[in-house]
Amino acid sequence: MKLVIHDLSADKWREIADQYPDCTVISDNGTIRPCIGCFGCWNKDLGKCVLKDGYENMGYLIHHADEVVVISRYTYGGFSGFVKNVFDRSLAYVLPHFELVNGESHHKKRYEEEKPYTYIFYGHDISDEDKDNAIRYVHAVSTNMRTFVKDVKFIETEEDKKERKIFYDNSSDKIILLNASMRFKDGNSAKLALELQKLLKSENEIINLSQYLNNHEELIGILSDASRIVLCMPLYVDGLPSQMIRLMEEMERNYRGSSKKIYVLSNMGLYESKQLVNLLSAVKKWCQIMEFEYGGALGVAAGELVGGFLEFSAIDRWPLRQIHKGLIKLAEAIDNDKSIEDIYTGTNSFPRWLYIAIANSGWARMGKKNGIRKKDLFRQL
Repeated sequence: MKLVIHDLSADKWREIADQYPDCTVISDNGTIRPCIGCFGCWNKDLGKCVLKDGYENMGYLIHHADEVVVISRYTYGGFSGFVKNVFDRSLAYVLPHFELVNGESHHKKRYEEEKPYTYIFYGHDISDEDKDNAIRYVHAVSTNMRTFVKDVKFIETEEDKKERKIFYDNSSDKIILLNASMRFKDGNSAKLALELQKLLKSENEIINLSQYLNNHEELIGILSDASRIVLCMPLYVDGLPSQMIRLMEEMERNYRGSSKKIYVLSNMGLYESKQLVNLLSAVKKWCQIMEFEYGGALGVAAGELVGGFLEFSAIDRWPLRQIHKGLIKLAEAIDNDKSIEDIYTGTNSFPRWLYIAIANSGWARMGKKNGIRKKDLFRQL
């Protein structure tokens, strides 16, 4: 049995459905909600997402499929907002625990299996560079989700004529820090945004994307009033979180107005900040399409450790000093409307082996709080 994940319209799917007989099909019925980063599928309702919207059993479906086929519109180097949403909700397929894979920290396998994935990207005028970016991205996803890439295909389609509906012409010199984390104020994205805000001298405001999920038009209006936007977000499944992609897609469809300068402040739970390269690449591609100027980024690794230290220690102290230096450089660039090279940093003076050991033992403690025995954290779905 194959599992097919696609973002095609009902009419487009009917045209090719006979190529996938007797398959389980995951498509967009309008009910899917973004991953809220609660880790409940790992330490509470094991194997199931706490969001009961019809997409809560993705880990189970992946495991019980012989093969997974992913059909997605090529979007900023990777998946469309919907397909990425499905991947974000599939974390139960792997374990939360870390181990080293080819010199990098990644999640451990829940199953001793090699799940084959075929990726089919469609779109208009997909360049060789676009193809290279997509291939690099799906291999990163495969490494972290402990699957393997069977094939990657690209299908050229007719250009999708986009008539942008909304014109905004009220740009000020304001800076907006857009917190794209669904964890709101408790998330590490929010904590780092607050640290950046302390360093900024220019007028700025923190806006939470989670408050505008059903009202992108209002949010785009707010963003249009800024000359500089800082996208503050976590890494989800090796790329942009789905809620950020959906906003970008909406702006691509509907925003017409003055250009912006876009900066990124991103964090991740894995130890090596270079694993943020696909997320930053996606933002650069989006800026190119939108004719926005990319101003540079600060990528922060070991986000959960960083967030924990910020609870009781200043960011200019060990082991956060390098992150603090990066925030200073980013703040200076934003204040002066300058661009910088992407900065990759983290708790570099904190040993990786110790970080992994602490993280892995932490899952057992969290599970115990929820009445889950340590051995049950590893059970199959």
